[in-house]
Amino acid sequence: MADIPERVPDVVFKTRVRDESVEGPNPFRWQDRTTQDIFGGKRVVLFSLPGAFTPTCSSNHLPRYEELYDEIRAQGVDEIVCLSVNDAFVMFQWGKQQGVKNVFLLPDGSGDFTRGMGMMVAKDNLGFGDRSWRYSMVVNDGKIEKVFIEPGKEDNCPTDPYEVSDADTMLNYLKSAK
Repeated sequence: MADIPERVPDVVFKTRVRDESVEGPNPFRWQDRTTQDIFGGKRVVLFSLPGAFTPTCSSNHLPRYEELYDEIRAQGVDEIVCLSVNDAFVMFQWGKQQGVKNVFLLPDGSGDFTRGMGMMVAKDNLGFGDRSWRYSMVVNDGKIEKVFIEPGKEDNCPTDPYEVSDADTMLNYLKSAK
C-alpha cells in the first residue's frame, strides 16, 4: 500500500441529481459533491472499476455489491459507492440499465479522485484512454482503513484482473474486522 494515500483525495465530483423543479424530459441539475460530502463522518465502502457498461463491471462487480448491499451495511458501513472514470450521464444510464437501487454511482469524469489515489492507468490498448485500475476500499471519515488492489496494475494491461476487489472479499474483511 506504499503508493496509496492515508486519506482519500480532496476533490469535487460533478454529479447530477433529480430535481422536479427542472422542467422538461430531463429533470436533473448539476450538483457538486466534495470528498467531505461523501466520506466525512461516515464509514464508506468504495469500489472502483474501469468503466460503466464494460463486461466484468456489468456482469459481476456492480451487481454483486448491489446484491450484498444489506449484508455489507450490517457490518457498520454507512454507504457503498461505485466509482468510475465516466461522466455523470454515463453513470446514470448504466445504473438505470443495471437496476441499481442501493449502491451510489459516483462519476469521476475528469479522473481527479482516481489520479489522487494513484490508481489511474492508461487503457489505450482498448480505446478507453485513462481509467481507474480495479480496487476496493473501506474509508472511515476520509481515512483509508483497508484497500484491496487487483494484481498486475500497469498501463495498457492486457488482462482485467478481478480477484480481490469483489463484494465477497469486502464482506469477509468487514466480518473479520469486527
